[in-house]
Amino acid sequence: MVKVYSVSLALGVIGLLVVILGGALAENVGHDERDPGRRLAAPGRAVVGGLVGFGMGGLSAEFSTFDLTWPGALAVATVGLVAGGLWAWYSSRTGSRSDAGSL
Repeated sequence: MVKVYSVSLALGVIGLLVVILGGALAENVGHDERDPGRRLAAPGRAVVGGLVGFGMGGLSAEFSTFDLTWPGALAVATVGLVAGGLWAWYSSRTGSRSDAGSL
């Protein structure tokens, strides 16, 4: 399961970098419509947050000092998935201003 958590974390971090760096590039070249954060919208950012949460939660549980079995680590990873996804969705919906146009 460590490989699954690692791949999930890697994909989430790549998605996070695409959203951040792609948004900065789109803003700098004057093409706001090409911003990946706006194109993904709240559900897409929730997926990226969920991938990061699942990977971090699973790896943290697998390498913790508590002797968790794989179902216990999977439960912790699932909590991370839900928490990361909900937090990304919530911050997209309220006050983060990432979807706002030019300020």
